[in-house]
Amino acid sequence: MHESEWTSGRLLEMSGGYWGACALHAGVKLELFSRLGAGTATAESLVATTGFDRRGLSELLRALCALGLLELRAGAFANTPFARAHLDQQAPAYLGHILLHHHHLMSGWSRLHEAVQNGKPVRPAAATTDDAKQRESFLLGMFNLAMNLAPQLVPRIDLSGRRRLLDLGGGPGTYAAHFCLANPDLQGVVYDLPTTRPFAEKTLARFALAGRVTFVEGDYLIDEIPGTYDVVWLSHILHGEGLEGCRTIIAKAVRALQPGGMIIVQDFILDDDGCGPLFPALFSLNMVVNTEAGRSYREGELKGLLAAAGVGSLRRIHHDLPGHTGLIAGTVP
Repeated sequence: MHESEWTSGRLLEMSGGYWGACALHAGVKLELFSRLGAGTATAESLVATTGFDRRGLSELLRALCALGLLELRAGAFANTPFARAHLDQQAPAYLGHILLHHHHLMSGWSRLHEAVQNGKPVRPAAATTDDAKQRESFLLGMFNLAMNLAPQLVPRIDLSGRRRLLDLGGGPGTYAAHFCLANPDLQGVVYDLPTTRPFAEKTLARFALAGRVTFVEGDYLIDEIPGTYDVVWLSHILHGEGLEGCRTIIAKAVRALQPGGMIIVQDFILDDDGCGPLFPALFSLNMVVNTEAGRSYREGELKGLLAAAGVGSLRRIHHDLPGHTGLIAGTVP
């Protein structure tokens, strides 16, 4: 946003914008959209079934109407079609897990000034936290995001002739699954922490890929990566590390590649002046809050890291899909 576009009204609207996010998160956390499902319910009937406070629940339901997520029909509340499709737990396109992950991040963001002052994260990273519920929201949130993007993104990446894919730090394995679905001759390995295994196995079972995609436990910063591959997929793991961590990850990925192998990085990529796009710039602050050294990287930085590890034929794969992600690919000799 350019300075000339700012007004005092817009500034105040942005400053209080978290009110709407908190109302949304409360609706998801209290399972209001799932309780309504395809039906309707009055505030009184929801109070009776949930035991929630009458005033609080009534005001939340009306705020969700004001946000356009619920509708009031003859005194009863109902999901809008959008909420029914994305906020009801029974919906295939449910996004509640990533919204709950955002909810868990909010307390840390309120302490951003502390992280800026002392250079230390104010909360543990979601991927490694001891809080099982927060870790579940994070991993299933990654599944939510990938399920929205992967079916559109994967067909745009040519893996013809490739036989073994490594999804490094692949979490629930959503991308590995979609790459294998799109490439019948491809087999995959999801490499991630042991706590991730149950989520990945559910994903692979969902797509009937348990025989073609396997899960290997390990820490990519500490352990060597077993096996050799002709394509390595690094999706949203570099931003969690500083430059040294990125060098370690990329070096291990390159060592795992066969001659002529391809490496693909997906991440929130900044312009080379570091001042945009907006989402990668804000996401970099999310890493300040949540990690020791992570940040968003500029396109030139990522290409430089890959080139220093021996990756050539570097190119940006442009796309116009939602999600604020960028792709950089290259091959090893």
